[in-house]
Amino acid sequence: MLGALALARFLVSNLGARDPAGRPPSGLVGWDASWYLRIIESGYDNLPWESLRFFPLLPLLAKPFAPVLGARLALLLIVNIAALGAGILIERLARFETGDRSTASRAAWFLAFFPPAFVLVMGYAESLLIFFGLATFLALRKERWGWAIAMGLLAGLSRPLGVLLFLPAAIEAARHFSRARPGERLTRLAAAVAPGVGGLAYLGWSWVAYGDPLRPLRLQQEFDRRGGFEFPVTRLIDAARQLADGADLGSGLHFPWAIGFLALLGVSFRRWPVSYGAFAAAVMIVATSAANLDSLERYGLSAFPLILALAGLLRTPWLERTGLVLVTVGLTTYATLAFLGAYVP
Repeated sequence: MLGALALARFLVSNLGARDPAGRPPSGLVGWDASWYLRIIESGYDNLPWESLRFFPLLPLLAKPFAPVLGARLALLLIVNIAALGAGILIERLARFETGDRSTASRAAWFLAFFPPAFVLVMGYAESLLIFFGLATFLALRKERWGWAIAMGLLAGLSRPLGVLLFLPAAIEAARHFSRARPGERLTRLAAAVAPGVGGLAYLGWSWVAYGDPLRPLRLQQEFDRRGGFEFPVTRLIDAARQLADGADLGSGLHFPWAIGFLALLGVSFRRWPVSYGAFAAAVMIVATSAANLDSLERYGLSAFPLILALAGLLRTPWLERTGLVLVTVGLTTYATLAFLGAYVP
């Protein structure tokens, strides 16, 4: 990441590279990170409606540190701590499921170096979503329902995708449900609905504050963001055509990523418990049902069972080394393009 930042600054300073919109490079607080920074500094009330697209957990966690560290450093501190925590949790989760230390180690490395993973050290909420999502899975699989409730609630408050954790939570809660004691049944049900409650809490606040509970979601569906709903298969066919004829190469280049994610999704369903595949499938349906496929790669990173599936595949040492080299080159490339404003993270 430091190398990508240095390269972007060199290209701007020495070769005149510029953002297509003419904006100066913003580094680790560019793109959506700038909105989180402004929310920390000013709150939602003093910003345009667009700020409501961004769920509140990251600003809430960073704001207490802002008076001491400054808003920018407080924001980056929280996301980087969460990113390091996510690396620890994915290693522990993989070891719990497989009992294999090498697979667990690969999972942590690939989470860190996957090409869109540069957002984990930018001021984005992905690191929080992945951290609390992994914590939710670990609690669910170990049947620690109280922790699953707390982690699911926080995941639902971090990003809209966090609400989708209700699906694996419901699957895990349903296992052996008939044999559970009445009190445990209640905690299982609470764990299943907790991610949705987290998301609904933010929408409820929007209703109280602005008289419209769905405004955060509608803003996300506007044409210059995700756009309206499209059937995922139809949208991917359109992306393949755009790639083949070069009509919209930027959009078309998301197609190979989508195919790769779908292949890993198949591996996840085949080799991992069904709750993992269910969550990844839900995330990918949301990601590929948008008219605008920008940020598809970031959505794929949020579907962390795909990272686990990849780690389980690359068992041979030469495959592991080759994979790590490729993803690291991809990480540096995508980060540099994002810092230059040529790629939408």
